Amino acid sequence: MARGGRAWRGYFPVGGELTSGRPDLKQGLYLGTDLPADHPRVRAGLPLHGANLWPAQVPELRLAAEAYMAGATRAAALLMETFSLSLGLEADYFRAAYTAEPTVLFRIFHYPAEGPAGTDWTRSWGVGEHTDYGLLTLLAQDRHGGLQVKGPAGWIEAPPLEGALVCNIGDMLERLTGGRYRSTPHRVMNTSGRDRLSFPLFFDPDFLAPMTPLPGHALTARADGAERWDGSSVHAFAGT
Repeated sequence: MARGGRAWRGYFPVGGELTSGRPDLKQGLYLGTDLPADHPRVRAGLPLHGANLWPAQVPELRLAAEAYMAGATRAAALLMETFSLSLGLEADYFRAAYTAEPTVLFRIFHYPAEGPAGTDWTRSWGVGEHTDYGLLTLLAQDRHGGLQVKGPAGWIEAPPLEGALVCNIGDMLERLTGGRYRSTPHRVMNTSGRDRLSFPLFFDPDFLAPMTPLPGHALTARADGAERWDGSSVHAFAGT
């Protein structure tokens, strides 16, 4: 990850990420929209913008990952059209206002069957409870499962369905809709006894787009920081 700089790309090892202060029992590769060094946003030093880092030992990975990112990005853009229509807006409202140049990030996560020796992993999740910060996440998971989602009645399993993608609503979609759509608390615990893979694509607003409520959807939700995993309310967020 250090080689990716502000683009926030590259590999991180098991335990290299924390959720609520606890190391995650996973490792992974961070990818995204591949931009050259002379791209205006890269030259301006915008975070999350830059080049991917591809492992030379697996040359076929680039073709597979770029094809997946392209397809999942098209699917996410189409889903955002349905969100627009459901909110009484024109189908292209999100594209025109927020995602003409979306922030697209992609992760390849590996959840090992057990953690490396020498560390106590008994209190660690594959990834602890959290919500995604952007608009929409589309996730492919392998057959081993382990994803859990928090609903009104508590935690439920989100088992893998062949040929289906999991769709998580992110914090910024909750922010923009004044709470009409709620971001999805979720977590992962790999109890299969086998290595698990998951492939989340984050379809997020343009990095420079102001996060202001949609027409007719000013804040109607109460501040919910006390109920959230991070103690913060998305409705207090302002800026880009």
